[in-house]
Amino acid sequence: MADAKVIPFDDDRSRGGTGRAARGRPAGGGRRRTGAGDGGRGGQDAPGTGRGAERSPQDGTQSPLAAVPAGPGAVAEDVRGADGTGDAEDTGETGDAGKQAARDASGPAVDASRATGRDAEDWDRRIARGLAFLRRRITGDYEVDEFGYDAELTDQVLLSGLRPLYEKYFRVEVLGIENIPAEGGALVVSNHSGTLPLDALMLQIAVHDHHPARRALRLLAADLVFVLPVVSELARKAGHTLACAEDAERLLERGEIVGVMPEGFKGLGKPFSERYKLQRFGRGGFVSTALRAGVPIVPCSIVGAEEIYPMIGSSRTLARLLGFPYFPVTPTFPWLGPLGMVPLPTKWTIQFGEPVPTGDYPPEADEDPMLMFNLTDQVRETIQHTLYRLLVRRRSVFF
Repeated sequence: MADAKVIPFDDDRSRGGTGRAARGRPAGGGRRRTGAGDGGRGGQDAPGTGRGAERSPQDGTQSPLAAVPAGPGAVAEDVRGADGTGDAEDTGETGDAGKQAARDASGPAVDASRATGRDAEDWDRRIARGLAFLRRRITGDYEVDEFGYDAELTDQVLLSGLRPLYEKYFRVEVLGIENIPAEGGALVVSNHSGTLPLDALMLQIAVHDHHPARRALRLLAADLVFVLPVVSELARKAGHTLACAEDAERLLERGEIVGVMPEGFKGLGKPFSERYKLQRFGRGGFVSTALRAGVPIVPCSIVGAEEIYPMIGSSRTLARLLGFPYFPVTPTFPWLGPLGMVPLPTKWTIQFGEPVPTGDYPPEADEDPMLMFNLTDQVRETIQHTLYRLLVRRRSVFF
């Protein structure tokens, strides 16, 4: 123990020195603060001094205390490397990737909140439009034409109520809508079927919703429609008018799109065994009207309506008692009562054919019976052949 040699803990540069000065801190006044030479870390020991770089003055080897980092700054320096950069680039990329991952993780929540905000705004607009509509109805601030057509009521109430049936239930596909002119009058001639005249209503929505000009179809209806309570008033409001040549010609001369179904009750009430077989088109009255007005005739074929109420019979006794042209008997009606009146969800297709021009004929052309017959037959055959093509293309009644 007497020979034990004490090694000072402090920075002793010269073991052979004498006095306190040899064993004390360097004469420079202890730790020396540096500026840029230490990488800008204030208060860190200068190179060659303090614990950060302690070496034995005799053999030049590093002291065991040199293995101990000087502080957090030294750890950071080891991580960065000798050049002060180290893995900074990797750290930056990792940080960017983390931010991107955070954004991706929060994306669905942000999108959901935005969608909720848009839905709330849509509902606010709908409520505002509804209140404005009610105010106009109460105050009488709306227009009705000479035929009783209420365009606002039709667009916002009547067609809106039928649109789910059109879009979701029957899933109507519309072809050839470009054959209906964007302006001026035209006569749309279509087949008629389905036991109940739902095909006429679906045709009206098809023209309004799919035509670029959102044109209104003014349908010509049978006398029976205008003697039924409630139905007659709604038909007038929806723009329907009596199927007479005078009303049709007036509408065409005003530049309206007029719809007519020449088969009438013969096509609407035919048995299921005769589906998609056109009935007689009358005496060609629609051709005479188009010739006098000088407007084109647009053939229209509807597939899908024949199967909504498959009529397997008709009760003539009940038809006479009720004043109807027929009383349908289907596999579900009248056996299931009101449930039997729910139509089958068939897939519909409505195709508008190329217009048949009438403007080149002389004014007295409507008095030529042969011309009337030829044009009537041409329109009828066009509709019939189009029905056959659509039936061949159809994969299923319901799909």
